[in-house]
Amino acid sequence: MILAGDVGGTKVHLALYDFTVGKLQYTRDRQYPAKNYSGLEEIVKEFLGADKVTAACFGVPGPVRDGRLRLTNLPWTLDSRELAAGLVIPHVFLINDLEANGYGIAELGPDQIYTLSEGDASQIGNRALLAAGTGLGEGVLIWNGKTHVPYPSEGGQADFAPRNEDEIDLLRFLKQKYNGRISFERVVSGMGMTGIYEFLREVRGMEEPAWLAAQIAAAPDPNSVITETALAAKAEICEKAMEMFVSSYGAEAGNLALKILSVGGLYVGGGIAPRILDKLKDGTFLKAFTDKGRLSQLLINMPVRVILDSRAALLGAAAYAEARAAELSGVSARAASMKG
Repeated sequence: MILAGDVGGTKVHLALYDFTVGKLQYTRDRQYPAKNYSGLEEIVKEFLGADKVTAACFGVPGPVRDGRLRLTNLPWTLDSRELAAGLVIPHVFLINDLEANGYGIAELGPDQIYTLSEGDASQIGNRALLAAGTGLGEGVLIWNGKTHVPYPSEGGQADFAPRNEDEIDLLRFLKQKYNGRISFERVVSGMGMTGIYEFLREVRGMEEPAWLAAQIAAAPDPNSVITETALAAKAEICEKAMEMFVSSYGAEAGNLALKILSVGGLYVGGGIAPRILDKLKDGTFLKAFTDKGRLSQLLINMPVRVILDSRAALLGAAAYAEARAAELSGVSARAASMKG
């Protein structure tokens, strides 16, 4: 049995996979509100119950160093060795969440991916991956001549680059709000949607209907209210916020694509993209993605695909856990035979 986890700033998604017949077979999964728990170990013990697993891998938001990570959006410090000991699991791995998504892409079927732009599908090369949710994750799938190898990145923490007067004023507003530098994650993420909305209300003076203000005040997640209202075209301020959000999302996707020359295509993952797929289809995202001056044609030729399955990172984590556990077990077996 393989345990896979997708650890986010809002929720922890766990799943069990059976590998007894030589391929990953889904068994069960469950999501947990992260802030209701003291740490990952507590959640895993609750999820597993009496089930025993041989390997586990958790996709986590942030840079993993020597199997250890302090989460950006949660007051947790994770250590693979401590987790292995506390959970009594022989093999525990921590990898960046976008790295897990990268491994998961190979496990997805055609019905789990929506093609936003065909581009030139004959091109072979690096691929880019970015995913907006609670934060903004970015990753790279390097083409090594035989396969795509996922690598993590913290590109979402790079400086936000405004492109027009609205975004310049948004940057000024957010600098005051957060009292410091502004990363792309402050704009392209759940908190970003809310920040853009507040900018339009407080700086641009757009009307906030009383019913909308009441819904936002009562909601545990204002971003969801803003998003749903925008998609239903019920309030101009929400529609404008969505427009700015998606445009910034596309612009940063294009930035990442340029930096790694992702001629093999761009994948858009995370929890927000499937929810706003209809908005992504209207051209706003692709216009910003391809608006790169003299290199626009390079972006136009890149396929753009949206990952629809929320379990992509879980699939990737499970595949990684199985492969690495098998590799380590093989090394252990060879070492034992040499000693014998």
